[in-house]
Amino acid sequence: MKIAIIGQGYVGYALSVAAAKAGHFVIGFDTNSKLISEIKAKGDLKNYLPTDNEADIKDQDAYIIAVPTPLDEKNLPDLSFLINASQLIVRSASTGALVINESTSYPGTLREIVITEIENSNNAKFLYAAAPERIDPANTKWSIKNTPRVIAGIDEQSSKAAYEFYKSICDEVMLVSSPEVAESAKLFENTFRQVNIALVNELAQITEKLGISANEVIQAAATKPFGFMKFNPSLGVGGHCIPIDPIYLAQKAESVGAPAQFIRQANLVNQQMPLYVLKRLEDLLIEGISSKKICIVGISYKLDVTDMRQSPAIVLWQELEKKGALISFHDEIVKEFEGKTSSALAPNAFDLTVVAVAHSSLEVDKVINSAPIIFDCTGTIKGAYQL
Repeated sequence: MKIAIIGQGYVGYALSVAAAKAGHFVIGFDTNSKLISEIKAKGDLKNYLPTDNEADIKDQDAYIIAVPTPLDEKNLPDLSFLINASQLIVRSASTGALVINESTSYPGTLREIVITEIENSNNAKFLYAAAPERIDPANTKWSIKNTPRVIAGIDEQSSKAAYEFYKSICDEVMLVSSPEVAESAKLFENTFRQVNIALVNELAQITEKLGISANEVIQAAATKPFGFMKFNPSLGVGGHCIPIDPIYLAQKAESVGAPAQFIRQANLVNQQMPLYVLKRLEDLLIEGISSKKICIVGISYKLDVTDMRQSPAIVLWQELEKKGALISFHDEIVKEFEGKTSSALAPNAFDLTVVAVAHSSLEVDKVINSAPIIFDCTGTIKGAYQL
């Protein structure tokens, strides 16, 4: 099968590799020339051509959309990348094709955006399906192959074509009744995480006032073998999914007159966590934050990735600078950020060290010795102040 995968970020690239290894001929398209050059520098992969040349994806058997769906300046869904990808298919697929949307968006996106954009400008015969991505960067246990995939086409023929493709790269494919169910399932997966993370972050604030450890409370609760799922408090949430997907769901819910108060409140709790941590740091630095040397350890949004999108560590950084703190960062994976380079964790180099993300390679002993006060947002460093 000849497949064009539009978008070669961590989702599209992983999908391209999986499809190529399964024997499909894959053209990975992205408008980011630098990204395409970086992918080419990794070496040749049989059946896979990365490109930024639109002409290369003309008349493929299938087009899979794997582009970002961020929020705009008003914190509303921004579907411009998805619209551009749909228009690209209009220009490229003169004889029709199977079109699959993997990009996360609100229920109804396939019909309202992708199909509308294509059908308004191209009279060829197309099949359409939704198959929201389930990639977890840096997860060494769950991959495209062994993570079950939820899919749905707009009709039986579309569903069958999409099912056959995903069965070639996934061990388990679940066919649901409509694209809207598949799209909603993806949003709910991450909304579930957002809500539960907000719950434990709120618990951390409650237990601090009670003078007990939130992490100890959670560990004790987790001994229950049924009816409980463990989540841990943190500096907040970041990345492409958890801070964004619930807003897509809430916005769609409210547009049809359904309440989304619980989702909105969870978003708010997690967005405010850096400010809560700031207050905790102010309490520890009795003489004030101004002119204090503070190191933030781990500035990506999660463990063992370089992705900086929506990173709560950067929000904390900005708030500390507003207070006059002298900020450094230490991150073994994100070695440079906005002109600054990762600082060494020398003994007593700082007045306070905040652990935002503890990458697997982090040398904990160096963290402990780097400052007289250590505040750990990860709950992994014994003896440090914690959430």
